[in-house]
Amino acid sequence: MYTDKALTCKDCGGEFIFSASEQEFFAEKGFTNDPSRCPACRAARKQQGRGGRGDRQGRGQRTMYSATCSQCGKEALVPFQPTGEKPVYCQDCFQSRRSNNW
Repeated sequence: MYTDKALTCKDCGGEFIFSASEQEFFAEKGFTNDPSRCPACRAARKQQGRGGRGDRQGRGQRTMYSATCSQCGKEALVPFQPTGEKPVYCQDCFQSRRSNNW
């Protein structure tokens, strides 16, 4: 059985409660260490782009390139520089081809 614990945040020095239900959740996930930051500092750290793997923040905005759809002829914006060697599709045609091939 778990009981609430008072912990001290390593960033702000404030005290926060590590509740019994949070402890149970941590145990279910296999986490062995208590949290070292209060919820506010964890959220701030995550917002800064240090929140974990796969976080796209801090990378900047993706460059999009204009191309003509090989199927319908409409303008298409794509996340790569088209070379002309392979067909390029607008979003609608790409989705249509994708659903027909699966």
